[in-house]
Amino acid sequence: MNRRDILKTLAMGAAGVGLTGYTSPATKKRSAETNAPNLIGHGKKATFEKIVTPSNVSLIKGNDARDNTFKALMAIENEIMTGLEGKKRILIKPNFVVVTTPLCATNVESVRGILDFIKPRFKGPIEIGEATVSGAKGSGLAELGASEGTFKGFKDYGYLPLEREYGVKLVDLNLEPHITTYIFTPDGNRPQPIRIIAKYLDADQYLISAGKMKTHNCVLVTMSLKNILMGAPKNDYKTQNDKFLMHAWSPRGGINLSYLAKDMVLHYNLFQIAQMAYPDLGVVDAFESMEGNGPIDGTPVDTRLA
Repeated sequence: MNRRDILKTLAMGAAGVGLTGYTSPATKKRSAETNAPNLIGHGKKATFEKIVTPSNVSLIKGNDARDNTFKALMAIENEIMTGLEGKKRILIKPNFVVVTTPLCATNVESVRGILDFIKPRFKGPIEIGEATVSGAKGSGLAELGASEGTFKGFKDYGYLPLEREYGVKLVDLNLEPHITTYIFTPDGNRPQPIRIIAKYLDADQYLISAGKMKTHNCVLVTMSLKNILMGAPKNDYKTQNDKFLMHAWSPRGGINLSYLAKDMVLHYNLFQIAQMAYPDLGVVDAFESMEGNGPIDGTPVDTRLA
């Protein structure tokens, strides 16, 4: 598979992350004989499943981030309710990246808009979980934030009152159990073990990506799908931050700038993790977006969108 094919496949996979979820062959086995017309690949397993019905997208512009988000979800209520059928719990995953830069983080008012919509329609438990890169020991990168982890972000970004207001639970996903899978290194494409937070893989859970619209120094832009894919690797604070592995980035040796290219291994690694971890619903906080040197050090853009 050449680079163009990989990018085409990744784009089709991202397009399939919809309101009722994308069914990956890694998580739901099907008969190749029964589904042959809908599958692309060789042998008994598919590379990906063709998208039959595109996901619906709602776009709202206004002067209130919370209201924008609520209205955007109301416009696709039927699709969301279909996706919620049979689910036992909900995880809302905002995007902090680091815990010291409010512009890089999902606006808490956008999350309130999601909860305003979800709470009256779903009676099961709801968690808000993030797995920040901040607090990684020995990274040597001051810009990645303080020595504290996810809960510093919950505190400084105004998330703590949500537990009392909505009866939800805030969770540091970096402290949750994990599974081990494999990605690739940039040198010789050798398999590299990586720890993926198990909560992202819960089939009984409705996963909402509440990402921020901003530029990204490696993949151009980050919004919904990447919020899940880069949130999934574990940062255990004490020994290792596996998010570095996705970038082919060594906490000790730093990042090799030659890998920051359109054919860097990160793109394949994102595609690889997307086979197991993907959102059922993507909500993009674009009330105040980021351009320039994202995803941390960019400048604000007054887009006022959801």
